[in-house]
Amino acid sequence: MKKIAVLASGNGSNLQAIIDSTKSGILKNLAEVVLVISNNPSAYALIRAKNENIKAVCLKNSDTQILQALKKEQIDLICLAGYMSLISSAIIDDYNFRILNIHPSLLPKFGGKGMYGLRVHEAVIKAGEKKSGATVHFADNNYDTGQIIYQGEAAVLSDDTPQTLAQRILEIEHQIYPLAIKAVILNELSEILDDRKED
Repeated sequence: MKKIAVLASGNGSNLQAIIDSTKSGILKNLAEVVLVISNNPSAYALIRAKNENIKAVCLKNSDTQILQALKKEQIDLICLAGYMSLISSAIIDDYNFRILNIHPSLLPKFGGKGMYGLRVHEAVIKAGEKKSGATVHFADNNYDTGQIIYQGEAAVLSDDTPQTLAQRILEIEHQIYPLAIKAVILNELSEILDDRKED
């Protein structure tokens, strides 16, 4: 059973999707969420964690404190779920290929610094894209550049607003994040694992 820590800054709907999947979905008997960390004291993600009897802490971007919390709980896998801060190189080094992030576009398109939330969907619509989606990838030292693990697609409709597109993409996020976590836990990522061996 792998121990997961989820880092979230806001509502935490992806956190809830992961929790639900560990209780009665594809992650049941594979993983459990044992720690939720937020850098925002008013994040609803912290309330979600408490409602599920999961340890929840607010740490304002202190690398040392975050690492201490992760080590104390013997975390195997870190999942970023709307965490609005770049993960430090110290944490990346300690958890290399064990930190996942989800992004609301089909990376490498519409990623990078400043591309989050509705900004992504506004850019997708403005660019006239016919499809969009969500991407789960390994986190590295830059925004949205780590190796892709899993993607899910959705059509961009002619009457879409950033809000309607965001809602449809969010549903995809909730579906693919547990799938990506399962693939990492079960080592079902042959190409990525081969790359890791060469590093």
